[in-house]
Amino acid sequence: MTDSNKSWALVTGASSGLGVDFARQLAEQGRNLILVARREQALQDLAAELRELYSVQVEVVVLDLGTREAANQLFTKTETAGWVVDVLINNAGFGCYGDFLEQELDRVQAMLDLDISTVVRLTHLYGGAMKSRGSGRILQVASVAAYQATPSYSAYAAAKAFVLYFGEGIHHEWKGSGVSCTTLSPGITATEFLKVSGQSATFYQRSVMMQSPEVVKIGLRAMFKGKPSIVPGILNKITAWSIRTIPRTWATAIGQMLMKN
Repeated sequence: MTDSNKSWALVTGASSGLGVDFARQLAEQGRNLILVARREQALQDLAAELRELYSVQVEVVVLDLGTREAANQLFTKTETAGWVVDVLINNAGFGCYGDFLEQELDRVQAMLDLDISTVVRLTHLYGGAMKSRGSGRILQVASVAAYQATPSYSAYAAAKAFVLYFGEGIHHEWKGSGVSCTTLSPGITATEFLKVSGQSATFYQRSVMMQSPEVVKIGLRAMFKGKPSIVPGILNKITAWSIRTIPRTWATAIGQMLMKN
């Protein structure tokens, strides 16, 4: 890895939830930060906190990453500024809950643009720059939902399955290059996810819910060790791996039962 005093960690979706904790824990390590999201005040408040607590440089980029041009705009900005991004946290994303035909198609498409297209574009741009330097780490944030079809989150689970398989494939492609790609697949976590998706927490979700700082710590540790993927939490691990031992139709039915309000 490049000297942390001369390089930057870029965190997308840094205005809330996991993104905030990624920023805090990376700043605690002494890493300079580029915080990217749409909510400027939340980013500025977090940046001020991190500068004061950890004496690191923090830059704020207010940007809607769901647009087609956003990834190129962000990459151009960081390259022009001379910010060497040595760590990329592809955290920005959201889910849509409910019967697929009852969801607004434009919102579903916006979710797919952010959860898939932007991840691919940022990985290509920053991954290419990292490979040219022979150093770097990328963390993709997927979901335990990536391991099975999940009715009421059908499009979201499919999007996160893409992120999981994309990340694991890239990790293998980059072996020996000095650059690694790790995919983190959290279960339900105490963030704004349910509120944004439009779901009330089920009994199952309340029972297995993890705290954001714990999930982030596990994800960062796996990323810096160069692991291909990680599922945080014992119950989430059991969920992810046990469904491989039963018929897919059973797994889908169980997913529907667990997600039903």
